[in-house]
Amino acid sequence: DATKKLGSRLVGDVDFEEAKLVAGHITPVPFGVGPMTVAMLMKNTVVSATRAAVRAKLTRWPIELLPLNPLRPVPSDIVIARAQRPKNIGQLAEEIGLLSKEVSLYGNSKAKISLSVLQRLQHTQSGSYIVVAGITPTPLGEGKTTTLMGLVQALGAHKQRNVMAALRQPSQGPTFGIKGGAAGGGYAQVIPMEEFNLHLTGDIHAVSAANNLVAAQLDTRIFHEATQSDEALYNR
Repeated sequence: DATKKLGSRLVGDVDFEEAKLVAGHITPVPFGVGPMTVAMLMKNTVVSATRAAVRAKLTRWPIELLPLNPLRPVPSDIVIARAQRPKNIGQLAEEIGLLSKEVSLYGNSKAKISLSVLQRLQHTQSGSYIVVAGITPTPLGEGKTTTLMGLVQALGAHKQRNVMAALRQPSQGPTFGIKGGAAGGGYAQVIPMEEFNLHLTGDIHAVSAANNLVAAQLDTRIFHEATQSDEALYNR
């Protein structure tokens, strides 16, 4: 091979003259794509299809549970949240059967799930939907979120059920008010606690900015448009 520095190259393939005696049909392709390459591609395709079929037949998510060491007396919520290292969200998405193209990662602990999942799973059997609402919190603060998280932990970790929790995104009211957050409490809470309460994926801040923009536009229209001239505005 004159294009190589040593004048020759090593091609990892089979001999055409020998292979044609046992192969049904061989079409040589330039650049070294021969029967061995095609055979390996076919093998990889079969292996990938087999793995996909196994995952599709799973009725129970192969979720690796995180170890938990409860302390007595129970420490504060922030201490509990920081003592537990959250699982990588990409690994969790893979464990529950989501495709990489269906997940938009926001760091290592947050992600958005595409609505295309609904279309892909439209022919699968629907699960049960449990609504936790209209609850009066106890003096220790066990309300809807804490109850929901505890219920999901019990069904998922102890009963090995495929289960998810759907929570509303916290606003700044409960976070900076007397509640001090909306991620649950104790060992039944969402982690990382600070990211969930303050920012998450930034959607609530986008809504807040849009709300402020509308309020500013209305304020300008009502109070200033009738009293300000175009010339005065242009000269600013």
